Amino acid sequence: MKSKLASKLLSLLRIVAMLNFMSHGTQKLFDYPPTTPPHPWPNFLLAAGGIEVVGVLLVLIGLFTRPVAFILCGEMAVAYFMSHAPRNFWPLLNGGEITVLYCFFFLYLVAEGPGIWSVDATRKPQ
Repeated sequence: MKSKLASKLLSLLRIVAMLNFMSHGTQKLFDYPPTTPPHPWPNFLLAAGGIEVVGVLLVLIGLFTRPVAFILCGEMAVAYFMSHAPRNFWPLLNGGEITVLYCFFFLYLVAEGPGIWSVDATRKPQ
């Protein structure tokens, strides 16, 4: 059985990670924070931005966390192999470290759930 402290820390990690991840979606959809220099985003990245913004909002409050985290995990895997892996094998050298970390963080949420401070926790016992 998971301790209450571990579940609270998982919730805190989920919330802080989603507040940080939100900027990836808002940058694509709303150009905030602005890119330097500003540029138009291809349609597939605008779609990714939509997935990120909606997904972040759901995971942030802990609603449908497992299925949404599964989708975001897949999106991060696709992002890594499309954008980073072709540059170099090593994430440190191809700029993909944060993408790999988010991918496995979302995979962890799929397995573990959102923690005690979540809408999902109020809907059913963990």
